[in-house]
Amino acid sequence: MMNMLGSWGRAFLSMLQTLGDVATLSTESLSLLFKRPWQGRHIVEQMYVVGVGSLVIILITGAFTGMVLALQGYYTLAKFGSESLLGSAVALSIIRELGPVLGALMMTAQAGSSITAEIGIMRVTEQLSALEMMAVNPKARVLMPRIIACILVLPLLITFFDLIGIAMGYIVGVELLGVNAGAFIGEMQSKVETSDIYEGWIKALGFGFLIGVICTYMGFRAKPSTEGVSRATTRAVVMSSVGILALDYFLSSFFL
Repeated sequence: MMNMLGSWGRAFLSMLQTLGDVATLSTESLSLLFKRPWQGRHIVEQMYVVGVGSLVIILITGAFTGMVLALQGYYTLAKFGSESLLGSAVALSIIRELGPVLGALMMTAQAGSSITAEIGIMRVTEQLSALEMMAVNPKARVLMPRIIACILVLPLLITFFDLIGIAMGYIVGVELLGVNAGAFIGEMQSKVETSDIYEGWIKALGFGFLIGVICTYMGFRAKPSTEGVSRATTRAVVMSSVGILALDYFLSSFFL
């Protein structure tokens, strides 16, 4: 019994130590945002890499999400004779919940894993040490631009996700299932409010921050070996995904 309690206690203390290390590293990195030399060019480069690299998978996921929502929503609403509400159901589901969450998960799988592996390889090949020897702070040059890029790019990607998802939901609902086009668009316009859009963007900002912090941390603290980099990449994707789902619950509770 004592051994079991001891193992639980050590695991809890290790988790607290890791959380403290994450908070310290991310705070130190972000505090260098406005300090010279300014890393604006590197931030823009990382925004391009993260955004363009994740755009295709975001569009594909958004398209099929809208199609599935329209298909399942139609047959569910048809049981109550409320097919005209399909537009609002698809739009609200995507804008408030599925868009931010699925978009963040896709960006984690695509860009987050790449960030962790890239920084981990820089650790293995001693590029981070080389930067320090050249009096270049790796936290400012490597970590901070990637965190800022994730924060700024994810809301834009979520916007594309929402647009393509609603468009494909319209095509399935109106063109394939025969829902009245005016009712689809009218219900969507009357039910979707500006606060719903803001909620999705705020979630995207929070998820982007979470992805950037976790993925950069895992790469920066990866053991300098091929096994260490692969393990860090896996842990980054898993922890980011779980963190996104947990944060989504708390943010959804806050906005209710």
